[in-house]
Amino acid sequence: MPSLSWPSVALSTGLACATAAAAPLGLPEVPVPPDNTQNSARIALGDRLFHDPRLSSTGAVSCATCHQAASAFTDSPLAVSKGVGGALGQRNAPTVLNAVYLSSQFWDGRAGTLEEQALQPLFNAVEMGLPSVDAALAIIRVDPDYPTRFREAFGPQTEPSAETLAQAIASYERTLVAGDSPFDRYQFAGDKTAMSPAAVRGLAVFTAWGRCVTCHTIEKTHATFTDNRFHNVGIGFNRYPEEIESLAAGMPPPRIAYREQTPPTPDRLASELGRFAVTREKNDLGAFRTPGLRNVALTAPYMHDGSLRTLREVVLHYVRGGFSPGDRARNKHLDRAINFLELSNAQVDDLVEFLKALTSPGVQGTPTEH
Repeated sequence: MPSLSWPSVALSTGLACATAAAAPLGLPEVPVPPDNTQNSARIALGDRLFHDPRLSSTGAVSCATCHQAASAFTDSPLAVSKGVGGALGQRNAPTVLNAVYLSSQFWDGRAGTLEEQALQPLFNAVEMGLPSVDAALAIIRVDPDYPTRFREAFGPQTEPSAETLAQAIASYERTLVAGDSPFDRYQFAGDKTAMSPAAVRGLAVFTAWGRCVTCHTIEKTHATFTDNRFHNVGIGFNRYPEEIESLAAGMPPPRIAYREQTPPTPDRLASELGRFAVTREKNDLGAFRTPGLRNVALTAPYMHDGSLRTLREVVLHYVRGGFSPGDRARNKHLDRAINFLELSNAQVDDLVEFLKALTSPGVQGTPTEH
């Protein structure tokens, strides 16, 4: 899989390296935890681990298998990814670009940091399928190069461990930051020619009549395009409302230790529980984290289950008040902010053009259909 080599990625591409440069235009400072400071050796190690398919039960699946640089670090155009042995997951692979700005990871937020997220796919039976962290460390320790790289990254007395494995992968992921889009140049650099007239009209729809900005936030000096909250927007849940309600009613309380949360099962209904599977709070039933919208034109299909093929389909879902073809009914847990929108076809078109203007230079991918 293509990878970003350290530190060759320049700001002019819209991708910034966390230890070498400030965040690109339109994004806040890259947050780095004090117990996992960035250095070039640590980032290079994380890059290699991220792209190493040996860290799977079949030796054929890496983190980069589902988060490909050539697809804006998603698995586009697949709705859901294929793991070990061709097993299909139940959720769309979100982009790793700008994941550093999220307050929680995964669609259901079951990991609080990039470090907590990094190891979970390795031990997910559908994704990379390793039986334990010891199995991953055994692969690393017999490699002729890895032990030396770990010592260079973390200190001369350091041996590979679950902690340093997670820290290395997270360090690499913190360099995957993309901004400097036409929108950023228009909004934050004052270049009123940076966006097309249609995209400018679409921005007005986004911030006013469409109310998109309610959840996909824009601040005065930057925009991550997410409120970092969880919302039931009707996707998936509207198709099986009674069945999901019944499943939720019979589920036991969550485990006390957050790190012991069970990942989503391959079962379709269980996957649609969303945030509820982590918290068991009724108001989290069917709720999923608000995704950021940067480079969204390159990451089709959309939503947590990959069920909407184009940006226009996504917009029309919200125009219809959180309802899509094939849905049985608007569910009673639908977020209160989701209401029917009175948008014309021209306004829908303009909104799609605005979303395309969130594409950063240098980010690879296949543009979505209109």
